[in-house]
Amino acid sequence: MWKAAICGVALALAAATALADPIPAVQSSSNMEIIGHSDLNGAGHGGEGMALRQYPDGRRVLFLAHESAPMCVSVIDVTKPQNPRVIAQIPVPAPQLRCNSLGLSGTTMTVAHQTEKPGQPGAGMEVWDVADPAHPAKIGFLDTSGPHSRGVHYLWFVDGHYAYLSTGAKDFVPKDQLDDQMFMIVDMGDPRHPKEVGRWWLPGTRVGDKAPSPPRVSINSGIRMHTPIVSPDRPDRAYVGWIDGGWVILDISDKAHPKLVAHRSWQSQDVGFAHTVLPIVSRGLAIQTEEAVETNCKDWPKRDWVWDISNEKAPFVLSALPPPADFDALCKQGGRFGSHNIAQNRPDPTARKLSKTVVGSFFNGGVRAYSIEDVHAPKEIGFIIDAPPKGNASHSIQINDVYVDENGLIYADDRFSGGLDIIRYTGSVPLD
Repeated sequence: MWKAAICGVALALAAATALADPIPAVQSSSNMEIIGHSDLNGAGHGGEGMALRQYPDGRRVLFLAHESAPMCVSVIDVTKPQNPRVIAQIPVPAPQLRCNSLGLSGTTMTVAHQTEKPGQPGAGMEVWDVADPAHPAKIGFLDTSGPHSRGVHYLWFVDGHYAYLSTGAKDFVPKDQLDDQMFMIVDMGDPRHPKEVGRWWLPGTRVGDKAPSPPRVSINSGIRMHTPIVSPDRPDRAYVGWIDGGWVILDISDKAHPKLVAHRSWQSQDVGFAHTVLPIVSRGLAIQTEEAVETNCKDWPKRDWVWDISNEKAPFVLSALPPPADFDALCKQGGRFGSHNIAQNRPDPTARKLSKTVVGSFFNGGVRAYSIEDVHAPKEIGFIIDAPPKGNASHSIQINDVYVDENGLIYADDRFSGGLDIIRYTGSVPLD
């Protein structure tokens, strides 16, 4: 059954719909409105990887990774944001795989492959040629499977030269199986034959390390890597969320030998899960998110933090983004509430570079935007929460990821059945 599906699509094209999908009902909002929607052909399960490209013929195409089966990637024509159209979908190639994240540089797309359990086949990174976005063509694969590996959970690929992966490997043996994903740098000079050139892990997490195992937080999600970001404003640095290990700044000027610059953690407070660290180099700042992983705020506080990194060897906290006014109601509604991902300032002409605002996904808190012009007193400037989508067992929207384009439109996907929203911000404080 799965093989038949693969033979059909990965190049099975989704039929273009003549009519736009209906705009979802809204539970509550301020300074935001949904202007377009796609149910992703019913596939749902939006992941945490989106990229947008404008083609020479004027078409604007969004690539969206799915958090879990049946799809791996959806390709959506968003030239008319009021009428997004799925033009291609790539199914997961095997039932044990998920494709949670993707990267895009030019017309080369990289896609994460993570298995359900360590040791299963198919773990790694696929490489696709999307010069014709309606007919993606697989051109390469990096195998990171192994006895203790689930493969790639998240990746960053924007410059055509290097991909930065959160992954296991055949020869990486964690002391604790939950610590199975580390930082790997992959040379993409020949996208048909990607190859590892360097790696780094948090000392004490690998068998053979002299350092002791790091301490655990109360809800143990593993001391493993999550999101790497490499900014063109500081290409010799990687800013990395390390889940229960906190977050790190790595010197990657020597790709074969990454070195630790700074490490910040919080084992004495909160409940872990550092997800994303976004550098705002021009202001000497970083925005660091924590992912909410429990329902009904059982793991609160899960917040977004503003850090001063002007002295990169000694980062310190300036503030946290404030909770919403309806915090208590959201905690009782069902599903997760708390921070997750943020717009990542991808170095693409189709992405807006934000330095004074943060736009993030907050699960049942929807999409929310904050001004950080005053870094000591961030304030909310807009939000939108969809009404609970049909089929979401949590009885709430569960917004998983966001992307802000150069025109200020916000693309947001739901983790379950809610599909893709395209959102216009209407507030007076600009998304700068």
